[in-house]
Amino acid sequence: MAPNMETTGTSTPHPLPKDLSDIFVPAMRVHRKSAFKSVMGDPTSAMINMAGGVPHPSTFPILQLQAKVTSPVSQPEGALSSNSTNLVLEKSRRSHSTESLDELLQYGGGCGIDSYCSFLKKYTQMVHSPRYTDWSVIASCGNTDAIGKAVSLFCEAGDSLLVEKWTFPGALSSLVAAKVHPVPVDMDGEGMDPDSLDRICTNWSGTKPLRAVYLVPTGQNPTGATMSLERRQRIYAIACKHNLAIIEDDPYYFLQFAPFSTSESLGDAAPSGGQQATSLVPSLLSLDTDGRVIRLDSFSKILAPNLRCGWITAPSYILDKLQILNESTILQPSGLAQGLISKLLNDTWGIEGWNQHLRNLRATYTYRRNVFVGMVDKHISSLVDYVVPSAGMFLWMKVSLGPEGASNPAAMPRLLETMKKCGVMMAPGAPFCSSSNGSPATADCYLRAAFALVDVDMFEPALKRLAQAIVAIREAAIYQPAVQVEKGIASPIPGKMAISS
Repeated sequence: MAPNMETTGTSTPHPLPKDLSDIFVPAMRVHRKSAFKSVMGDPTSAMINMAGGVPHPSTFPILQLQAKVTSPVSQPEGALSSNSTNLVLEKSRRSHSTESLDELLQYGGGCGIDSYCSFLKKYTQMVHSPRYTDWSVIASCGNTDAIGKAVSLFCEAGDSLLVEKWTFPGALSSLVAAKVHPVPVDMDGEGMDPDSLDRICTNWSGTKPLRAVYLVPTGQNPTGATMSLERRQRIYAIACKHNLAIIEDDPYYFLQFAPFSTSESLGDAAPSGGQQATSLVPSLLSLDTDGRVIRLDSFSKILAPNLRCGWITAPSYILDKLQILNESTILQPSGLAQGLISKLLNDTWGIEGWNQHLRNLRATYTYRRNVFVGMVDKHISSLVDYVVPSAGMFLWMKVSLGPEGASNPAAMPRLLETMKKCGVMMAPGAPFCSSSNGSPATADCYLRAAFALVDVDMFEPALKRLAQAIVAIREAAIYQPAVQVEKGIASPIPGKMAISS
């Protein structure tokens, strides 16, 4: 067998991951388990363990947990399955693959519940097929929690992190708290521009080296951009060239869409999950032969946000560091939430049921995207520029404020205030801007519209109101006479209302 190679049970050997510990921050290179756990080790079943401050499970008052869940079948958008099944967790008895409530409610280690992680490792292998050995998964409290921990492996106060020019505000907040400086990389319709990334790394003159790049490759937040396979390959090659770790934040990966169809925007019946044959773009993890991709997944967009559960995939030696960080902060996500998810995915739905659920989600959001984009084209296409998203929950629009408005830093704040008065709200661009020296006018000429939550029949009235607000700002005048309030909208559109300075 060749050096640094292991077999994977097939005829093709996979390499061990490269050791990236030389680009860890100094503190992480020596970060060890807690002194208490180092001394105690792992107690055996024959040992009388009186070391830990652990409550006896007989004191846990929850005897049984029951939940009624849908049985995933192909459904039209917005329709709930009429079929359901009961999910049950027992106090002292395992439920098939899933731990008992006594185990789920007890203190646990920083990796997560065994059955939860076991399913996710198996599913990650099925979907992404990592191309190196000695990898695994660890539980997280969703991607916002995971971002901070992953960044802390490679960046400390005063360091810099490569990020997309427009990016997730939660990630930027984590950087501010850690005193890490974001380095904006230009973007286009496919997300991060590889030429810009390479140029920044090649010409870097900072006092401390660049060690990692953070990006959202699928349904990017806020732009909705999705990297093609070729784009991902180029980004990965540049990361290898400059020895960068890649933090792949991918909560929208399973929300990739079928091609845009104008027929649905005209009111045709929504597609069912069984009709969706969307081919998922391979992840950066699936391209990784070095073990330099730390992949972050979350159930927030594909199951329910406040379960606060996700998972991180990386080489085992990196997960060892993340386990320590978990044990010094969250310990692990809620055992009840992990147990519920484990029971649902392992025993109740199984992999085929989970896949059908994801197909249904893709059908739902494909339909919503199609309807919303169709309404945008109908009502505001002359007022905004946009790229049709192929994944995620967002449409990113560059607002045309006219010759005077585009150069006036006050124009966009006025638009936001006017939108509020009209009864419509979308996210402005400024909070997503990773450039600390960008002009307010440049940062603020964008709106992010989320088409995931609002009822589909509210798309048109929302866009009519947005159109009225943009026109009012462009003309820098007063509103036109009040229009009829659309059905289902509580707040009326104001009539004559001056635009304040």
